[in-house]
Amino acid sequence: MRSLLLSLALGVIAGIIDITPMIIQKLDKYATASAFVQWVILGFIITHINIPGVDGWLKGTIVAVLMSLPIIILVLKADRKSVPIILLISAILGGVVGFLSTKI
Repeated sequence: MRSLLLSLALGVIAGIIDITPMIIQKLDKYATASAFVQWVILGFIITHINIPGVDGWLKGTIVAVLMSLPIIILVLKADRKSVPIILLISAILGGVVGFLSTKI
């Protein structure tokens, strides 16, 4: 139960970090909520998934970038400039969540 709560807490923290610029820019509330929920779920997935031979920050980076691909497809049509930013934030936050998940 402890690791479940900690994994969700990691996701909430990553979600808050991710959506803060979105709130400042007054982006769509549904896009903001979607990004937050994605990170809460990613905190759980990254913490509890096992990829043979891959651990820690690299596992988090891989999972976060792969899970951001459907969002990127949606964003691509309306705002191509956001795609590199989404990929970069996903890689960085995913790596941090992956690294911290090894400490749980």
